[in-house]
Amino acid sequence: MAKSAAPVVAGSVYEDGVVRAFALAAVLWGVVGMLVGVIIAAQLTWPELNLGIPWLSYGRLRPLHTNAVIFAFGGCSLFATAYHVVQRTGQTRLFAPTLAWFTFWGWQLVILSAAITLPLGITQGKEYAELEWPIDILITIVWVSYAIVFFGTVGTRKVKHIYVANWFFGAFIIAVALLHVVNSAALPVSMTKSYSAYAGVQDAMVQWWYGHNAVGFFLTAGFLGMMYYYIPKQAGRPVYSYRLSIVHFWALIFTYMWAGPHHLHYTALPDWAQSVGMVFSLVLLAPSWGGMINGIMTLSGAWHKLRDDPILKFLIVYLSFYGMSTFEGTMMSIKTVNALSHYTDWTIGHVHSGALGWVGLISMGSLYHLIPRMYGRTEMFSKRAIELHFWIATLGIVLYIAAMWIAGVMQGLMWRAVNPDGSLVYTFVESVKATYPFYIVRLVGGLFYLSGMLVMAWNVVKTVQIGRPVPTRIPTVLAHA
Repeated sequence: MAKSAAPVVAGSVYEDGVVRAFALAAVLWGVVGMLVGVIIAAQLTWPELNLGIPWLSYGRLRPLHTNAVIFAFGGCSLFATAYHVVQRTGQTRLFAPTLAWFTFWGWQLVILSAAITLPLGITQGKEYAELEWPIDILITIVWVSYAIVFFGTVGTRKVKHIYVANWFFGAFIIAVALLHVVNSAALPVSMTKSYSAYAGVQDAMVQWWYGHNAVGFFLTAGFLGMMYYYIPKQAGRPVYSYRLSIVHFWALIFTYMWAGPHHLHYTALPDWAQSVGMVFSLVLLAPSWGGMINGIMTLSGAWHKLRDDPILKFLIVYLSFYGMSTFEGTMMSIKTVNALSHYTDWTIGHVHSGALGWVGLISMGSLYHLIPRMYGRTEMFSKRAIELHFWIATLGIVLYIAAMWIAGVMQGLMWRAVNPDGSLVYTFVESVKATYPFYIVRLVGGLFYLSGMLVMAWNVVKTVQIGRPVPTRIPTVLAHA
């Protein structure tokens, strides 16, 4: 007589409900954030699309776009993958599942609050930190809860070793908490208005210490945590060099904190501080490229898998953009190069080579690996749709960043061109007119990228429809995660 299956006990399975919720929210907010990006790209091309409505103007929608793609799409991707990875690598259930669900609903409330206040013009006017003080307090509460859940899970792990992906996730959580609390220090004068606790150039320095490290920790360390788990998993191979991954971690974490002043070249910031930022930005290239090489070499002996696995294409091309963007950022931090690039669309191209090619592709690749497994499947509904998404997204990225690189260099050269008598060769309006064709190309690139995200959303919906959430047992015999 056959034995009946052992009953599933809550404590013997991973807590994946909150992982599913964050993963699906990431796809939803990805579509919304990228749609707003396409709208504002169209507004820059045809300003009459502002329609004379204040809350639909470029100045209101642009911070909504950045918050949606960074904190809604990127943030939900980070929550989902961190909760997924820390359980599997520790072979333990998520610590305080109820608190984990609070982080989900609290983060969605933050996102909705941003979607309401930013179009209304309620803002602190700080890059990546526009939200007013009541929302900042909510962010702090959610983030502390996130830290409790994550580090609580690390503390209750059944595996002695802490896998390197968790080092990156942990550093991202701690650093973002520090950055947010310090930069958001403000004096409230009403429920919708506050003034920074800092003044003048000190405020600018604190802001770009925050701003660059929001890139360094929110948009780099957390997504490197994804890289160190999902690339080996998808490739079916161990990470190329575990020792290099540890060196990558410590070098990156130490160096990134000091690079922020390169955003303030040729400003009132003391020259020595600008130079310190430049030097650390140059040093930062070494750990960045070390991590990129480590990820790419993980496929040594398995390059043939790229022919048949579109998810691996997302993950490996992400590494290419990671290496390219970090090299470009290092070069742009050099004062003589920055004299040409500052305030031009070259900076926009650099940001989006990182945002679209680096953060976007690793998020999409990780979600393509994660979502079907959360619904009892080994792969997505349509493999061909993943392939289509990859090529549409890659084409969109190339169109976008190439247009902005060319436009930016052209702008910098036009602005600094002078006649023999010292007068400017071109007026500012002439540079705007010369840039117009490249804004159209950028818009086309953005439409391609958004179209790819819509393909992903369709594929996710179909996968959820044919799958069903299946509790995943925690291994009783410890194995390599």
